[in-house]
Amino acid sequence: MKTKEFYFDLPQELIAQKPLKERDKSRLMILDKQTGDIEHKIFRDIIDYLSEGDCLVLNNTRVIPARLIGEKVDTKGKIEFLLLNRIELDTWEVLVKPGKRAKVGTEFSFGDGKLRAKVLDIGSEGSRIVKFEYKGVFEEILDELGNMPLPPYITETLEDKERYQTVYSKHEGSAAAPTAGLHFTNELIEKIKEKGVQIAFITLHVGLGTFRPVKVEDITQHKMHSEFYMIQQEEAEKINRAKMNGKKVIAVGTTSCRTLESAVDENGILKAKNGWTDIFIYPGYEFKIVDALITNFHLPESTLIMLVSALCGKENILNAYNVAVKERYRFFSFGDAMFIK
Repeated sequence: MKTKEFYFDLPQELIAQKPLKERDKSRLMILDKQTGDIEHKIFRDIIDYLSEGDCLVLNNTRVIPARLIGEKVDTKGKIEFLLLNRIELDTWEVLVKPGKRAKVGTEFSFGDGKLRAKVLDIGSEGSRIVKFEYKGVFEEILDELGNMPLPPYITETLEDKERYQTVYSKHEGSAAAPTAGLHFTNELIEKIKEKGVQIAFITLHVGLGTFRPVKVEDITQHKMHSEFYMIQQEEAEKINRAKMNGKKVIAVGTTSCRTLESAVDENGILKAKNGWTDIFIYPGYEFKIVDALITNFHLPESTLIMLVSALCGKENILNAYNVAVKERYRFFSFGDAMFIK
């Protein structure tokens, strides 16, 4: 299967630069995975497509202000860090720009020395392994000095950092938001609960590998980066109960979907566990536990559009995306949503 088979033409002006004032007023495309039929709704209408006993699975990861601007200690040359993965307490894998300034042993300073870093090693695909030094609490210093790591296609400044967090974000560790969840409000979640829908929370710390382009011609040659996930026993039981009762398991976002499909056994039972996943879902994959998916509109030729194509068919997805372009839906992180039912 070729990467170019997942291309579609997207006008630049349809890439959403800012979130809507009200999270749940984004548009919602309903896509029937069996027939390919399409409906056009508003996101808060999602409640009409959820039934009592269904289980809605949310990723409660929280984005850290992972972008740091500093300088090389000896030359004062400007440097930019993007925190990717915490390896140990103060040791991180980071992306560095410009990378040529980050040789092993090089030291950097951020916030007039409040935070310092030394390069210990070269990581995968040009990343660096660095050790930070500071006084106080790392998370507090990062909150003071760091910026939200917005995707490169968002060129406008985000006025409120919380708009790149879900309202239910809890466990810090992501380099990017699980953007399908950005449409939910606390009020909408309460209404969904009142309808008898179960809410289950899992955690997957989103790494930038999720969004990296597929550079190989044959998609089966693409390698995903590993991301850390956590599933608690109580939450696994909610999800398994819905499945056993013949109800739907609805993943909110591709991150929730990949976590669930990584932790399910061959009998379709979800295991409570922590681990790392590099699962790559593309057409031909047989879903073991996910029945439906709430997701945003994704980049052409990305692993994300391949995942949604696996759930409802490439032809259905590409047709839906072409309809979305025609109907002027908003794309990507701050854009509109799709429910694949």
